[in-house]
Amino acid sequence: MCGIFGYIGNKEAVPFILEGLKKLEYRGYDSAGIATLHKGNVFISKCAGKIADLETLLAQKPISGAIGIGHTRWATHGRPSDINSHPHDDCRGKIVVVHNGIIENYLELRRELADKGHKFKSTTDTEVLAHLIEDNMNGSLLQSVSRALSLVRGSYALAVISEHEPEKIIVARQGSPLIVGYGEEETFISSDIPAMLKYTGRTIQLDNGEVGEVVPKKAKFYSLHGKPVAKKIELISWDPESAEKGGYSHFMLKEIHEQPNAIRKTIEGRVEAESHKIHFDELNLSDEEIRKINRVVFTACGTSWHAGLVGEYLFEQYAKIPAEVEYAAEFRYRQPIIDENTLVIAITQSGETADTLGAVWEAKAQNAKVIAICNVVGSSIARDAHGVVYTNAGPEIGVASTKAFTTQLTVIYLLAVLFGKRKGIISDAQAAKLINDLIEVPSKIESILYREKEIEQIAHSMKDATNALYLGRGKGFPIALEGALKLKEVSYIHAEGYPAAEMKHGPIALIDQHMPVVVLALAGSRYEKILGNVEEVKARGGNVIAVATENDVLITEKADKIIYIPQCSEAISPLLAVIPLQLLAYYIAVKRGCHVDQPRNLAKSVTVE
Repeated sequence: MCGIFGYIGNKEAVPFILEGLKKLEYRGYDSAGIATLHKGNVFISKCAGKIADLETLLAQKPISGAIGIGHTRWATHGRPSDINSHPHDDCRGKIVVVHNGIIENYLELRRELADKGHKFKSTTDTEVLAHLIEDNMNGSLLQSVSRALSLVRGSYALAVISEHEPEKIIVARQGSPLIVGYGEEETFISSDIPAMLKYTGRTIQLDNGEVGEVVPKKAKFYSLHGKPVAKKIELISWDPESAEKGGYSHFMLKEIHEQPNAIRKTIEGRVEAESHKIHFDELNLSDEEIRKINRVVFTACGTSWHAGLVGEYLFEQYAKIPAEVEYAAEFRYRQPIIDENTLVIAITQSGETADTLGAVWEAKAQNAKVIAICNVVGSSIARDAHGVVYTNAGPEIGVASTKAFTTQLTVIYLLAVLFGKRKGIISDAQAAKLINDLIEVPSKIESILYREKEIEQIAHSMKDATNALYLGRGKGFPIALEGALKLKEVSYIHAEGYPAAEMKHGPIALIDQHMPVVVLALAGSRYEKILGNVEEVKARGGNVIAVATENDVLITEKADKIIYIPQCSEAISPLLAVIPLQLLAYYIAVKRGCHVDQPRNLAKSVTVE
């Protein structure tokens, strides 16, 4: 949510900042702004709307400077407007702040500052920070920012420039991510790695409670109490081109097509070709610790939560460990009963999801073992968990998660097999079969992508729907949920996912000739049951779109339209079945004229509660 990008060097800052903010659009925003320092003076340009609107404003009234900070705002406190846009300044216009996060005690601080004579222009929580720094201005800018932040409750990623010290940017972090990147003769700050990949792969992630003083070519970091903090530069291996569309119309479509290679990269180096041994050295769990685990709790939000639901089936089936799935926002606050023999698996693409981080902290406080599954190296959750498995999916820019989901499923599948082997539940031969099935997944996904035009035609028949129902059984149920979520996210069609048997307990009342019903009718132990559900839908005039297994003849007699996936084991069917649902949602959204990569009201990384 929100995006920060800053530049300090020997070139004009505005072009860098505009380019960086464009790379951060996927985080979701409703306004944008830039502040620069030039010849010791602050200049601000900001407006509600898109970055294109800001560019128009800058063309009419340019601002200059080799130091600058920019922001894309996703409204929390105060409606989207020019005046509520970031950056925000103090009473005299000499201190300027951009901020991601939420200041929880801003009303209290605002009253205190107003009583001292501070004049506020906006209704945001962020403006309080500019005035609070002004009020604590004594000594260096770094010291003043640190003193101000010691009075703040909440979350923040912060960048500050000031006429008082016009040769530096002060940065700080608590909860919301912030990264410093080193170029040749310049330094960048950003909310996320993809925005700076074009310029550098040498990065430092701020940790909670840290502040930094950034000047060209270097930065120094401290605790809020002024103690120096040693930081290690991390080298980001992502190819800069991976953050570009590469000829695709949208990032979402590109990332759907990247899934075969993303899954190959997830498997690569973790499975021995001959012995089929699985290696997860980064787990930091010994065989003895694995054998002691008597319960697994998956915790996540959104699409990652659906990955956890599949994980519940896989762990119980192959490792025989009781498993459950918790929404992170609920888990962290409901006093969960866990202990040192509980394994908590936290799933997040970004590694910065606020509620999932909170769930990790709660689990650690109760002595549970915690491992994270995430995509971003060095992210907060990767540092806070006892162990981490990176999905290696590369940057995912589209707000609607696609390749992050399938690579999460890949990791979970391998973990379930590994735990099953370590606990003696499955044999080496069984494990080898399961691993061989997984290795074949990328090529099978490629065969589904070859049928893209067929799925696009089906999307045309659904584009005018106002509601849709997605049904599945067993491992197909989480995929039904994920398919419905994708449709809601990018096309704004109301859709619900249900276990197919639950249709009779309410949703069946909605079915008529105007209601498309997408059914996961996959070969397997529950196939006959799902065919019965299809019959129930058809008996009420419903329009059935079936995702079925190749060579299924029975389904042709029952469904109105069919999308086939290759024959596969039940265990890997979620990895294949979700692909046509992603494409279906994408093409429906395109045909409805929706902004696929930046759906309204949504943000890629939800870094506030």
